[in-house]
Amino acid sequence: MATLSSPGIGSGLDVNSIVTQLVAVERQPITKLQTQAASIQTQLSSFGLLQSYGANIRDISDRLSKPDFWNGTAATTSDGASVGVSSTTTATAGSYLVNVTQLAKAQSLASKAYADSATTVGTGSLHIQLGEWDAGMTTFTADAAKTAVDIPIAAGSDTLESIKTQVNAANAGVTASIVNDAGGARLVFTSSSTGAKSAVRVTATDDDGNNTDALGLSALAFDPASTAGQMSQTQAAKNATATINGLAVSSATNTLSGVVSGVTLTLYKETTSPAEVKVAQDVGTIKKAITDFAKAFSDMNTYISQQTKYDAATKKAAPLQGDRPTLTLQNNLRRLFSDSSSASSTYARLSDVGLELQTDGSLKVNDTKLSAALAANPAEVAKLFNSTASTDPNEQGFAVRAKALTSQMIASDGAITTHTKGLRDSIARNQTQQQKLEDRVALVQARLTKQYAALDTLMSQISTTNSSLTQALKGVATTSEAIAKG
Repeated sequence: MATLSSPGIGSGLDVNSIVTQLVAVERQPITKLQTQAASIQTQLSSFGLLQSYGANIRDISDRLSKPDFWNGTAATTSDGASVGVSSTTTATAGSYLVNVTQLAKAQSLASKAYADSATTVGTGSLHIQLGEWDAGMTTFTADAAKTAVDIPIAAGSDTLESIKTQVNAANAGVTASIVNDAGGARLVFTSSSTGAKSAVRVTATDDDGNNTDALGLSALAFDPASTAGQMSQTQAAKNATATINGLAVSSATNTLSGVVSGVTLTLYKETTSPAEVKVAQDVGTIKKAITDFAKAFSDMNTYISQQTKYDAATKKAAPLQGDRPTLTLQNNLRRLFSDSSSASSTYARLSDVGLELQTDGSLKVNDTKLSAALAANPAEVAKLFNSTASTDPNEQGFAVRAKALTSQMIASDGAITTHTKGLRDSIARNQTQQQKLEDRVALVQARLTKQYAALDTLMSQISTTNSSLTQALKGVATTSEAIAKG
């Protein structure tokens, strides 16, 4: 039988509409599954955020549970333009008067004046050593830890500019530059490091045969012990010198590390009066972490309350309304943050140090109370959060306990992770069921279309036969009437 391209035309039967309505009935289970899938997906998203809130509590709890965190210090200086300061957990609280008598400096040498940077100097080689000159610059002691460098200067590459480039490329421990002053262009060598032991000696092997005059390449030598003239010193290599609470200290750089345990001083300029440096416990960072701890709990508590509520006005339930694992988690967290602990001999509850539980289940920080506790007994406040002296949770710090609870909650076998996996499995099963029903509906639609198309054809044939019979009967009637009149 030929396939009808427009079912219903032959008989007037609306095949497409009939099939569409019957298929819609068949699709009702699919629609129900799609609604279920959307609901499960919403729950899955809700659990994803719940896991994120749990991770926030775990992370800040982990920070508060570390002993080193509570040993953090903060350093201040009364004269930041002269003395900068930073401190570590090994620093001891105290006050220090720092007087800078001399900054560390790098040695700088300048050549005689040349017409310009394109002036030819001469060929040969320069030998550059780093070390220390004595006070009269009569004795140079090379630094055995630093290798001397030879720089060959060939014809065609012996202009002032070219020599500057070759010295910089040699990594000899000095930087070269050209300074143009009133006299002309001068080649300047500056030690790459500050300090008395980073001084420079430059000797020349001059192709003109004289290594000690001020002509040719030897004009760029600096060796006062054996030769006068040549390059001149414009700045001597010096160590930084200072006094700390009256004690003299010296450094090759302007950064003093290890002079005061756990404290690094950076010297910027010489002082006329001492800068006062103070080191104390980093109360600001501790208070912020404790505030973040309270906020992380409050955020999660608020989120769970929103996700598990039932709105009587709209008669709509939130995605996790009635979800037992979520409600159990909320109760466990509230119990943990409201419990007492024997971790500290001074403070038993979080409220004792200013973390006060509100009627809505959130934590609010009483800054006055927290500041007073940290000022009065910071060591006991630390124990209230980070003590691990006992394996009994009731004797452990609150941060330790919160970390353990949330870590287990979001672990691979934890309540949230397990529940999330179950929801993903449900979505997968739902999709499989939908596909099976889609396949079934497609078969039903094809069968119904075929059946109603056949019915349409049959009804069209009946209609045609009926028309033929009607016409035939009309013919017989006409013939009968004619006979009767005849």
